[in-house]
Amino acid sequence: MIPLVKDQVYHLFNRSINREPVFTHKRNCSRVLTSMSFYRFEKTPVRLSYFLSWGQNKRNKLIDKLISGNKRKVDIIAYCLMPNHYHFLLKQLNKDGINRFLSLFQNSYTRYFNTKHRRVGPIFQGIFKAVRVETDEQLMHLSRYIHLNPYSSHIVNSVRELKIYPWSSLREYIDKTNGLCQKELLFSLFNNNPKRYQKFVYNQADYQRHLEEIKHLTWEKT
Repeated sequence: MIPLVKDQVYHLFNRSINREPVFTHKRNCSRVLTSMSFYRFEKTPVRLSYFLSWGQNKRNKLIDKLISGNKRKVDIIAYCLMPNHYHFLLKQLNKDGINRFLSLFQNSYTRYFNTKHRRVGPIFQGIFKAVRVETDEQLMHLSRYIHLNPYSSHIVNSVRELKIYPWSSLREYIDKTNGLCQKELLFSLFNNNPKRYQKFVYNQADYQRHLEEIKHLTWEKT
């Protein structure tokens, strides 16, 4: 396990083995979001696969119970799913919360993906990577970097399309919609103003895309 500190925020990321696409289909990505929503809570009484076999009413009752109990392993601050990797900004709420959350998430999705594609073995490159967020400025810039990923990597063609990219938390911030994220910490740095945050993200979109293109060119020449 990676030693992580309670009440601290971390940037977590991991990539698929051989950079194979694993988050490409709507059903796959929806499964990821369901897994994130489910495993952020403490003491989930059943595995996700079993939970998903229940009827909708029974599932809703359990989720309502978990939400009302307000006991989470982690707060999800921001996230983005890309075809062959993921980015999360997470706050650890109790001992080993992030390790347990990501272990459950990766193991659950690996079982699902392998069953669906009739394969065996891991799909992620070992343990996840973790970077501690030490300042408010770092938190702001990391959230922007994460939310710009689909544009930087040409998954979407325009900045406007970022808002409708379905596998990122950007919409939760721009439209102030309910979702997976605890938005208070990041929003507090922008006076709780979604337009201010949107401007902060969009203003650096082309610059970040240019940096990503340079990085790829450099990698190809080495």
